Amino acid sequence: MNTQPLQIGPITVAAPVILAPMTGVTDRPFRTLVKRFGAGLTVTEMIASEAMVRETRQSLQKAAWDPSEDPVSMQLAGCEPRVMAEAAKLNEQRGAAIIDINMGCPVKKVVNGHAGSHLMRDLSLASELIDATVKAVSIPVTLKMRMGWSHESLNAPELARIAEDLGVRMITVHGRTRNQLYSGTADWAFVSKVKAAVSVPVIVNGDICSTDDAMAALRQSGADGVMVGRGAYGKPWLLAQVMAAIEGSDIPEPPSLKAQRDLILEHYEAMLDLYGSDHGVGIARKHLGWYTKGLHGSAEFRNKVNAVNEPSVVKAMVANFYALQLDRPAPSLAEAA
Repeated sequence: MNTQPLQIGPITVAAPVILAPMTGVTDRPFRTLVKRFGAGLTVTEMIASEAMVRETRQSLQKAAWDPSEDPVSMQLAGCEPRVMAEAAKLNEQRGAAIIDINMGCPVKKVVNGHAGSHLMRDLSLASELIDATVKAVSIPVTLKMRMGWSHESLNAPELARIAEDLGVRMITVHGRTRNQLYSGTADWAFVSKVKAAVSVPVIVNGDICSTDDAMAALRQSGADGVMVGRGAYGKPWLLAQVMAAIEGSDIPEPPSLKAQRDLILEHYEAMLDLYGSDHGVGIARKHLGWYTKGLHGSAEFRNKVNAVNEPSVVKAMVANFYALQLDRPAPSLAEAA
């Protein structure tokens, strides 16, 4: 199995395990935690290129990164080559090591704006966008896409060849079409067709929720690395486990319940610091749900904590919830079976 570092132009990424860009999830606090446990590369949330050029408050929040992430990849979405080029320049000036172009987002709002996976329906515009972005910056440009718009138009290999010819240095493929959204299962084997079409590194993405998934995705795709997205919800340590599996070393256990409690409270504070108390409380709710999923009484806890707007009360509720978990007797052998 591949244990080689990723070479993205002049940038060497030590481990071929990447945190996917996920809107509303992979902000600076979450990426910092993932990087602390271990990840080869993190990618920012998708940033609208027009908003980046206007330097809106939200775009600047999304572009904020921690020195521990270096090298950091900033993902841009857009449909106007000139605006994408300008946004890429701005992000290079803000310290981005890599610019990632989004041609995979399936969300209706993005697609209706002729960005994201819509560009897989218009390879001429996609080419202009890539060309303008690559020429605008001195740092490597990468591309994230899907298999195609639909199963009747699986043109990822064609777009990948175009992108490589225009100077893109790495390509990530989510093994679904746009029309699938997030339904069905990711087709990791299809990614092998993209791998065969280009010489730059190819990354497989989609449904990688465990170390077994990561190993299977690499075997079926022949890809150079994996990108982990939704599998990391509530598990910022998953990428470190995937890295260990790829390297053939012992897979680290998840943190203890006590360590998870401390991690959640730290994460919560970081979100409040970034977004402010009013906004941060709401953004943090989904993370509290993901962290506690599967624990005894978690559904009741989520229902109660989601109705609370006072940060100090939320933190007390988290501490109390984990105190109850720690007080629970260990399951007997019969219960464990």
